[in-house]
Amino acid sequence: MSNFAFNNPAFKEKDPRAVATYPGAPQAGAQNGQYAPPPPAGQFAAAQQAAVNANLEGMYAAPPAGSIETNRMTVEDTVWKTAGLFGILLVFAVIGWFFTLGGAALPNTSDPYVHAAALSRIQLWPWLVGALGGFVLAMVVSFTSRKKVRPALIFAYAAFEGLFVGGISAFFEVRFPGIVLQASLATIAVVAVTLALFASGKVRASAKMTKIVMIAMLGYLVFSLLNVGLMLFGVLPQNQMFGLLSQVKILGIPLGLIIGVLVVFMAAYSLVMDFDQIQQGVRNGAPRVYGWLGGFGIMVTVVWLYVEILRMIAIARGNN
Repeated sequence: MSNFAFNNPAFKEKDPRAVATYPGAPQAGAQNGQYAPPPPAGQFAAAQQAAVNANLEGMYAAPPAGSIETNRMTVEDTVWKTAGLFGILLVFAVIGWFFTLGGAALPNTSDPYVHAAALSRIQLWPWLVGALGGFVLAMVVSFTSRKKVRPALIFAYAAFEGLFVGGISAFFEVRFPGIVLQASLATIAVVAVTLALFASGKVRASAKMTKIVMIAMLGYLVFSLLNVGLMLFGVLPQNQMFGLLSQVKILGIPLGLIIGVLVVFMAAYSLVMDFDQIQQGVRNGAPRVYGWLGGFGIMVTVVWLYVEILRMIAIARGNN
């Protein structure tokens, strides 16, 4: 799975509590849309029958119950929760961008002296604080949500991720002008295509493919940690911004671009798994609060996808 937060029975097993108890839902006495009350006796029979018919007509005419009435997870409610989380992320991304640039506007990169001065003023603390805080909160949310979903922790995660995304975006924008727009458009395109394919039913998560992707993700994690370690200990040249990803080339193509294509595929498939788990949670009648967990899973994957695309474009432009 794309994240451990979905490792919850609500997304896997049928919830026995998922019964229709809201107004307008068919009750235990109503089977296949038919109601068979015992025949009334006495002089009030006609009045009682009329009341039963009016009650049935009211039930069938009532609008479908939503997530608030049922307190159950729905796709629509999860979409709104996800949009709210991304709203928090964008607000704090602006803050992270502002502090990374030291409160200054984007420099005129056509002037090499101004460009160099802007690079020297860049503050890395929003990027580092956001990355560390986001990682810690992601682990807490992922491993504690099995017992209880805490929306406040997910809100805090979105805020820290915003600092991280804003900080790293500002840094790369100064180094490679226009890269943020390019990466944003590419990320939106991948998410939109993935969602369209999933909605059409042409792409679905399978057990075999999930195992393959999870193994590939684990291998990529090990490689990334090794690459960072080689860079920190000075084993790789200092002028290589991404270590092995930018230094090693295969047929003249940087290794980072080759691996990047595979990583984008893994991230896209992770989105498919996120969508599938949300659909499963809705089908199982998971409590409404689990919509926040669905939004959290999508946010983790989209941020990962954006950062990987950002790095791919930086490697490609730095290689020219």
